[in-house]
Order: sequence, then C-alpha cells, then structure tokens
Amino acid sequence: MQYDDIDRRILVELQRDASGSIEELGEKVGLSRNAVWRRTKRLEDAGLLKRKVALVDPEAVGLGLTVFISVTTDQHDANWSAKFSAAARSFEEVLGVYRTSGTMDYLIHARVADVKAYDRLYQRLIEKVDLKDVSASFVMEEIKETTALPIR
Repeated sequence: MQYDDIDRRILVELQRDASGSIEELGEKVGLSRNAVWRRTKRLEDAGLLKRKVALVDPEAVGLGLTVFISVTTDQHDANWSAKFSAAARSFEEVLGVYRTSGTMDYLIHARVADVKAYDRLYQRLIEKVDLKDVSASFVMEEIKETTALPIR
C-alpha cells in the first residue's frame, strides 16, 4: 500500500496515543474528522493498523521483572519446532518469542512477578518441550521500551 506524509503523521500520532477522538486526531494532523476517519479506515483495511490496545503498567499488576530467555536446541525438525512454538505461545507471561541467528536458537521475552515466578515458567516450559540449553537474563534497569515504530 502507498501512504503519504499525512498517513505517516496519523500512524505516528496513533502510536503515541490511540485513545483520543477522531476530531482530536484530525486537529493534530490538520485534517477534518471525515478525512481522518477515511484515512484511518484505509490504513486498517490495508493492515498497517493491526489493532488498538491499552498499555498496562506491569509494576502495577505485579509483573515487575522482565526476563529474556535464551534457548538452544539440538532438534531442528518441523515437529519439534511446532511443539516449541505451541508451548511458548501457551504461556501468558511470554510477550514475544523470536527464532534467531547466532549461538542461540530462540529468544523469549517474558514478564513475571519475581525470580520464583520465572522458575515456575521455566519448569513448565521444560515439561512441554526438550531443550538443550536455557539461560535467563533479568533486566536490572529499563532504559528504553516502546511499541512505537519509526515511521519515515
């Protein structure tokens, strides 16, 4: 899909805060309510806008520990991969799972209450799928975290 500078501004503003009205968005990007609605609908229909969500403060809901889990496997067949993917998707603490290049095979991003909660997640993961090596890195300080993509 082709999109122009106004579409880019709409995408940037919605990534900042999608809770405002169409009128407020129109004021920010310099368009009428109807023009913004049409453009936003076109962006949604084209799949550029996937969904609108609320960001919850993890500390406020008792999920104060961010953990990145490195997984290495010696099994690379389709059956193992499907089993691992299903297992990783089944844990609500897991925010993202990525197959990577380099020395590790997968990187898992999770939010848990504390180290004991991480251990429970780890135990449930290894019950569901055979892994060669698992190591965890606990975030000591969050320097930057955003969901906004750099729209150019």
